[in-house]
Amino acid sequence: MLCEFDYLEPTTLADVLEILGQGDAGVRILAGGTDLLVNIRAGLITPKALVNIKKTAGLDTFAFHPDRGLEIGPAVTINQLITNTEIARRYPLLEQCAEMLASYQLRNRATVIGNIVNASPSADMAPALLCYRAKLTLTSKRGSRKVGIAEFFTGVKKTVLAADEIVEKITIPASEADGKGGYAKLKRIKGHDLGIVGVALHKKQDYIRIAVSASAPTPILAPDFQAKDSPDYIAEQVLAAIKPIDDIRSSREYRRFMASVFVKRLLEEVRA
Repeated sequence: MLCEFDYLEPTTLADVLEILGQGDAGVRILAGGTDLLVNIRAGLITPKALVNIKKTAGLDTFAFHPDRGLEIGPAVTINQLITNTEIARRYPLLEQCAEMLASYQLRNRATVIGNIVNASPSADMAPALLCYRAKLTLTSKRGSRKVGIAEFFTGVKKTVLAADEIVEKITIPASEADGKGGYAKLKRIKGHDLGIVGVALHKKQDYIRIAVSASAPTPILAPDFQAKDSPDYIAEQVLAAIKPIDDIRSSREYRRFMASVFVKRLLEEVRA
């Protein structure tokens, strides 16, 4: 389906905020566009304007600071993250989740923040960011506010992001760097990649953190565990935290079974 819309390329963040601040709900941010453009073609979205932020100064921030941690701007692509050897070394779980997202070609366009803002329950970047306790800086003409990634999602395709706000950056604390991690994902590969269940695990010193995708209306972060906790106990608590459903891709029981299998498998890997 074809539709007409304005196409804007602001060069400063102030310009982006001015456009969003006009209060038009039909304005959409274009970063990678891997979901947005598909939805426009399918007639699911009929925007009045697309705001391309690829050329907006400062939104391609991607750097690790020993005091502030890792900062990722909204124009940073998935492949930029994967090919950065320092980031892969300091935040291995982030790199593993990124490598499981779609295909190489899509990762060249898809952005880290775009994957989060889309708010799919099966978003591949969400489990890693949940395990790392990432914070999002939401900015508008009214000012900026910080929101924890666990509070950002409110439902399927829903977030706390207001119509006049942009996610200016994601910050992962420096304290979460240099741990061990792994990501296991069951997906449908015929047609196009659709996650059935994904489990991310982050181990740092004496604690273990686990997040699960595609098993609730939003990606889920389980309570923290002690490194000494048994695999059976950890798997039991993770299953208590998720709320999978029956759908065309999988049954509820199979999602629960695979989540348990992935938890125990990842525990073996990080404890080896």
